[in-house]
Amino acid sequence: MLAKVRSAGVLGIDAFPVEVEVDVALGLPAYHLVGLPTNAVKEGGVRVRAALTHSGFKLPPRKVTVNLAPADVRKDGAAYDLPTAVAILAALEMVPRAALEGLVLLGELALDGTLRRVAGGLPVAIQAFASGARGLVMPRECASEAASVSGLPVYAASTLPEVAAFLRGECDLPRAAMVPRPRSTTGVDLAEVRGLETARRALEVAAAGGHNLLLIGPPGSGKSMLARRLPTILPPLDEHEAVETTAIYSAAGTLAGASLLSDRPFRAPHHDVSVAGLVGGGSVPRPGEISLAHHGVLFLDELPEFKRAALEALRQPLEDRRVTIVRARAAITYPASFALIGALNPCPCGYRGSPLRGCTCSPDVVRRYLARLSGPLLDRIDLHVEVPHIDYRALRSERDGEPSATVRERVLAAREIQKRRARGHDHGRYANAHMGPRQLQQHCRLDATADRHLEACVKRFALSGRAVHRILRVARTVADLAGREHLAPSDVAEAVALRALDRPVT
Repeated sequence: MLAKVRSAGVLGIDAFPVEVEVDVALGLPAYHLVGLPTNAVKEGGVRVRAALTHSGFKLPPRKVTVNLAPADVRKDGAAYDLPTAVAILAALEMVPRAALEGLVLLGELALDGTLRRVAGGLPVAIQAFASGARGLVMPRECASEAASVSGLPVYAASTLPEVAAFLRGECDLPRAAMVPRPRSTTGVDLAEVRGLETARRALEVAAAGGHNLLLIGPPGSGKSMLARRLPTILPPLDEHEAVETTAIYSAAGTLAGASLLSDRPFRAPHHDVSVAGLVGGGSVPRPGEISLAHHGVLFLDELPEFKRAALEALRQPLEDRRVTIVRARAAITYPASFALIGALNPCPCGYRGSPLRGCTCSPDVVRRYLARLSGPLLDRIDLHVEVPHIDYRALRSERDGEPSATVRERVLAAREIQKRRARGHDHGRYANAHMGPRQLQQHCRLDATADRHLEACVKRFALSGRAVHRILRVARTVADLAGREHLAPSDVAEAVALRALDRPVT
């Protein structure tokens, strides 16, 4: 007796179809599982047998063979428990095979037959809808994330007996509904940042043009405070961005019951994070912090303290906006389009240039400290801004700074200009920070005064070609914020001024 049930696996943030084939035959009682399963999948046989028994299904002593097709793709996780159990019931004619046509099933089984949440519900729902499935049956705990795929009925089940009764037509399973994640209630606002006008301006430029930003200042000067307020002035997630970002969190199993993310991610890993933890990887590849920050902000505090290998691994994702993890059997690509904010002290003791405390570091010590950041990585960061200690009177002032809502309006206006300029380009690649050489040549033309100023800066600071392109992109953003079509000399001057690390240490 043979039965087949449709299911799916997740590779990266994309799902692939898996057909669970079960053959129940006469012979000595045995359970064989094939199809390149990992240990987590193999252990599912124990869970399936116990769940069927405790759910009241009397199984005759038979030889059970389970095949997960395609056989040349590794299967991982416990999501195949439910389709395997249902396929066994169908093979024993305890549920009708016809009821399984067009349905996709996935879910982990507890020993008593209850269903537990699994990762990857949203990618599976997207794949199921694309393949023409008529419905998706999955655990109630995580069904809401799949419900964001319109046009695909998602049935939320709590136990194995419920699924069996549904397939026999004895009851209806509830349809899952979208559960939007509540917006952040942290209440942070740029208005709370007093003083630091240059840093506030750099934050606005970074948000308007999608630029990466480096904050350099002594401890307690407000670097982390500024970084945490960048999401408050970024444009809200559109539908495409929300689905793409949510799919990453779904594949990582960290959605906690929500359907779609409503806020841009903000990730701040500790400087002791491993390379795999930062960019993704592991024996079973998982998305790293840079992918969890997709369409959001990645904040790296104490940047020189991060492992050099981890910082080197950031270079290519910053350029390509994606990261590829290569394994023997597959190459997995995760999206990684994020705004990077790095923070560091100006010197090892932290007080170089501070009026509050004297610095004990020599220029050579400072150069060695800053050399922990590789040149190629710095070339990929558009803005380097000094964040000095705030004056006491400015700190105690009762006058708030400009609120995030006002700054966001200017950011949105600048982004709309960039969208119109880059019409026809790939979605999400319209920001000035993503402009290529051809776009720079077309949209960043300089008059004679601005050209001479930039040439003098290149000679004085020994700027690389990549650094020149970064300056032109930032200048284009400054002009967009002012609503200017052509770059003015002041735009180039401000862009150069916002690259503090290009100036020599004295």
